[in-house]
Amino acid sequence: MDGQGKKGGGGAGSECDVVGRAFVEYYYQTFDGNRGALAALYGGTSVLSFEGHRVAGAAEIGLKLAQLPFEQCRHSICTIDCQPTPSFPGAILVFVSGNLQLAGEEHQLRFSQMFQLVPNEQGSFFVQNDIFRLNYG
Repeated sequence: MDGQGKKGGGGAGSECDVVGRAFVEYYYQTFDGNRGALAALYGGTSVLSFEGHRVAGAAEIGLKLAQLPFEQCRHSICTIDCQPTPSFPGAILVFVSGNLQLAGEEHQLRFSQMFQLVPNEQGSFFVQNDIFRLNYG
């Protein structure tokens, strides 16, 4: 992660940070290199809000991400904040801020994205909720 983002305290927060940071690294590397593979990170009950447009279910989310109006991009992450979600045991909230460089564009776009990672039956996590917004101004 190149030392970017904020480090949390000890205990459950540390495990939360490790999982959250590993997820962020994997998610954005996959987004930048093979966006079609992202659908596997979502489940049947997952919801994505992308710039105010809401889609549900892994297949629909995968389709939405695949149909974004650009082919290549590169994310650079500025901060990552992670919190355990006591109301859903084992779940993790991950908030990301960063910059997005689209191929052929001179200026980077600032973005924020929030994920709720929920444990699955295989002992890993899936993305239950995903909210993405460009930051203007």
